[in-house]
Amino acid sequence: MEEILDFLSRLHDNNNREWFDAHRAEWAHVRTRIAALTEELIEGISSFDPSVRGLRVQDCTYRIARDTRFSNDKSPYKNWIGIFVAPHGKKSGYAGYYLHLAPNGDNFVGEHMLISGIYCPESVLLRSVREEIFDNGAEMVKAIDAAKGFRLNTDNKLKRVPNGFPADSEFAELLKHKDWCIEKKIDKEFLLADNLVERTVKEFRKTHAFIELLNRAVQYAYEEMM
Repeated sequence: MEEILDFLSRLHDNNNREWFDAHRAEWAHVRTRIAALTEELIEGISSFDPSVRGLRVQDCTYRIARDTRFSNDKSPYKNWIGIFVAPHGKKSGYAGYYLHLAPNGDNFVGEHMLISGIYCPESVLLRSVREEIFDNGAEMVKAIDAAKGFRLNTDNKLKRVPNGFPADSEFAELLKHKDWCIEKKIDKEFLLADNLVERTVKEFRKTHAFIELLNRAVQYAYEEMM
């Protein structure tokens, strides 16, 4: 892990193609470390959530190169690493378990983080999750509370309860969300201590009930679309 964090820190300070080209051999080595970490996370998470069993590294990881076409920031590379373990892979639309590594912070998450949830779901999935909350909000609240040490991110919300749902619902605040993620900040000491994967899997296990509820809604939406 120290090799991964060190490379990302130096990339943050030298985010240009010339530096990256000169360090491609090192990046290739770091990529093997990330791949091994991803494989271990998939195996560990599948021990309590069999829906992610059989995923490959490429199903859960992202390119280091940035898409700068629509961004004012023209830095060519990401200075962070994300590993997203979700049923059918990172582009499936399902909720999952996300490890974010950013030793110098970033504009996406900001720091090292464990996150479980669904981020910016498409409209059909968004509606289905809200219907799940409306029907089973108490179960959702219980699942969030069960994830000790995690907090519900409230950054991406509507100001009012969306159309089609009662404004006086007991679960109005949850219905306002446009994505549902619970998160736990972690530090460098957490990442460098022994048994990282075992401890990370232990933390993610706390969020399994939350993920199951979200993915029940996602699965229902997909079945309705067939």
